[in-house]
Amino acid sequence: METRELAFAGAAEQARRLAAGTITAPELLELYLDRIARIDPELRAYRIVLTDSARQDAGLAQDRLNAGERRPLLGVPIAIKDDVDVAGATTTYGSAAHGPACTQDAEVVRRLRDAGAVIIGKTAVPEMTIWPFTETVTYGATRNPWNTDHTPGGSSGGSGAAVAAGLTAMALGSDGMGSIRIPATWCGLFGIKPQRDRVPLAPHDDAWNGLTVNGPITRTVEDAALFLDVTAGESAFVTAAATAPGRLRIALSTKVPPPLVARVGKPQRAAVDEAGALLRELGHDVIVRDPDYPRTAIAHTLSRYFRGVYDEVQTLRHPERLEARTRSFARIGGLISEQRMKRIRAAESELSEQIQTIFDDVDVVITPGTATGPSRIGAYHRRGAISTLALVAARVPFQAMFNVTGQPAAVVPWGADTNGVPTSIQLVGRPSDEATLLSLAGQIEKARAWAHRRPPVS
Repeated sequence: METRELAFAGAAEQARRLAAGTITAPELLELYLDRIARIDPELRAYRIVLTDSARQDAGLAQDRLNAGERRPLLGVPIAIKDDVDVAGATTTYGSAAHGPACTQDAEVVRRLRDAGAVIIGKTAVPEMTIWPFTETVTYGATRNPWNTDHTPGGSSGGSGAAVAAGLTAMALGSDGMGSIRIPATWCGLFGIKPQRDRVPLAPHDDAWNGLTVNGPITRTVEDAALFLDVTAGESAFVTAAATAPGRLRIALSTKVPPPLVARVGKPQRAAVDEAGALLRELGHDVIVRDPDYPRTAIAHTLSRYFRGVYDEVQTLRHPERLEARTRSFARIGGLISEQRMKRIRAAESELSEQIQTIFDDVDVVITPGTATGPSRIGAYHRRGAISTLALVAARVPFQAMFNVTGQPAAVVPWGADTNGVPTSIQLVGRPSDEATLLSLAGQIEKARAWAHRRPPVS
């Protein structure tokens, strides 16, 4: 396999090649470091590349491989989103307001290291991970490798751009309002928001008042399943991804959750229609039906979102260094009292029950991944918090509802829009049923492969 193809082979395949001895861990790392040096100055997917520590870890991984040790990710380079702690590196949240370097790995990073992963660097995020675009005053703009005039999405925008451009085997993301699924969509990748509490958040438990989860952005379904196996403390997800799902009852829906107002674009609607046709050909029972979205659910979500950002700002060493838009966002969150937040959290079960009534009759709900393509770089410069939020919400209305319910949701690459930026479909499963989503996504991947696609900047 030539070096460029090896860069895009994915974590699971690289792990197999490392175990077989056809590539060494230092060689694989140097392949990525070379690509980052050549390609990332244009994309800015990484906030920092941990060159020295990664080289040390790759050498140790190779020693273990030579000794016959086998771990699921032994020697595989993985990037970490810059809202997750890596020992010896700062967690900046895309801001100059951060404190000193962390002394300990976050629990999810510890589990990845236990599986043998080599941590190659930390990927760029919007300040305080607020937005579905990745641009900051401190670190600049991260660009989409499919069309560099546009954002790769956010808040895991650096993770999405890095995987899409072949600058890492896989990347850790986090998702509080769609922040895995949005960049996975616009970067042509597979991304899954696991069931809440499936993957540890420690030491940042209950981030954004329970909306946020950690999860993978990957080239293949197998890679995402492997990530879940090693971070969730289970070992059934890779098996699920490789197992045919059987006949499922699947609902197609392009309804925008009220009271949001959004126009779903033609490429995004076409993706849902084409997915329905393919799934019928694969033997599934496909219907058109909308979830029963409560009209109060968006207000409920926004309250947890604003207050969550406010709470995180209180932990910063230098909050005075935050961008003006972020300070405004946090001030709004500070108006939501702890007592009100307790009432909002108590209402979650009722909202979730209403949304999930559709799963009494279906196994999976499919929506567009996003309503439109991504914004152009700089589109929201000099805009305030509320006007920015109103504009971005019209692009990504299908994600946040399932952060409220906590249930798993994934995006599968589909076609492309008129700007050459990928589109996707979103698969939503029953609570705790990642297995069905992985199985169905794996079936779609076999019928309509995407991992071979390469963006222009790669």
